Amino acid sequence: MMRPSTGSRAALVLATLLLGACAGNKPPADQVFLMPAPAVYGEGRIDPFGGSALLADEALPCILYATDRAPTASPERFAYYSDERANVLRVGEACIGPAGDQTLSWAELRRISLLKDRSDRYPLRVERVAEYGILERSVPPFAGGVERSPLPGERFVAALDARLAAAANKDIYIYVHGYKVDYENPVLVAAELWNFLGNDGAFIAYSWPSTRATLAYWSDLDDALNSARGLRMLITFLSEQRDVENIHVIGYSAGTRLVARTLADLGMYGRFMGEDEIRRRVRLGHVILVGSDIDRGILGGYVLDGALRVPRALTLYQSSADSALNLSKLVFRRERAGEALIGEMGTEQASRFLRDHPRLRVIDVSNAEGAVSGSGHGYLRDSPWVSSDVILTLRYDLAPEERGLVRDPGSRIWTFPDDYLDRAGRALDRAEPPLRGALPETAARTAQAH
Repeated sequence: MMRPSTGSRAALVLATLLLGACAGNKPPADQVFLMPAPAVYGEGRIDPFGGSALLADEALPCILYATDRAPTASPERFAYYSDERANVLRVGEACIGPAGDQTLSWAELRRISLLKDRSDRYPLRVERVAEYGILERSVPPFAGGVERSPLPGERFVAALDARLAAAANKDIYIYVHGYKVDYENPVLVAAELWNFLGNDGAFIAYSWPSTRATLAYWSDLDDALNSARGLRMLITFLSEQRDVENIHVIGYSAGTRLVARTLADLGMYGRFMGEDEIRRRVRLGHVILVGSDIDRGILGGYVLDGALRVPRALTLYQSSADSALNLSKLVFRRERAGEALIGEMGTEQASRFLRDHPRLRVIDVSNAEGAVSGSGHGYLRDSPWVSSDVILTLRYDLAPEERGLVRDPGSRIWTFPDDYLDRAGRALDRAEPPLRGALPETAARTAQAH
């Protein structure tokens, strides 16, 4: 990995501090504000929870997790897991609830989450964590003082099977976070995404040991690559389970480094297999890279290593207004995969590659509503259009043209047209008409009262 110069490091630190100062009004590190509703759900006109048999009205949602963080040794600083490497994979479940002085039940909060224009912010936190233990196959052969037992894996599979048994589909979704966050962040974001998927399937938060400090950026990059082994192990473990149909992965920012490396490793693993055999052994469906902070050349090398042969589709979201990636490019002097490619993709060679490899879907979000807010890097959660596109991809397996995107003239890059919301709404109507229904008035009144 290319190391930046001292001057470049200083420039990044200064710029990052400035961006952080501008962000303002953030929740505590162990919380997130409930993200805006995907635009396709509109003013409560669509109820994604109508077919969910998993959650009772008063139940807190519990997200499965896997982490290679070490358990906390300083509870006053980290409630559950630290930012140190454990080099083994721990699994369990974490339950989510409203934070602060909210008196809402989770059923009320779920309904409020669908409203387009909420007047208040709604913080979420991890209420409790139940660790099952260490996944046996993740223990290094010469590790001392580590108990090897199949029981944690069996408990994890039992919890997974219970979710899939109650779900309309048998798909698993894995969220991999970015840099500078604690253990709780991916759990909370996974809970939000699962909420907007109608609590269908099973969602797993993968929490790698990033550090909540600006200067830890460099060590976080090494930790991300180190954690690719754990993610690969998790995916192959899940692929062995009888009831699992597809495994989808959403990687964000620096977390896309370990997702992309995992794809490359699995591609080399299946180098001498036919694609049907790869599908039987590794059940990867959609792999989505958002705001990808990986060297574009490195990602291209992974594609050559066979990364595209493994998933059903690899979607790369990009933006021309992503300040964080612009800073990363300034420091490393290498273009990032999440930067907009429209100009470069206008070449005949690039267009031919995308035409010949339809599994690679490049989407420019620069025109999507909410995609340029803040630093322009958090559009997965900030943009109701982008989150809509992700939901339509994961829940309904719709191709870009089927869910309302259009190609930029002169290239094979997908973009968001001005009438995207109308197009996406029609796509949702075609995909699952029974979802349409009015949001209960009680939830709307509750939202107005808060």
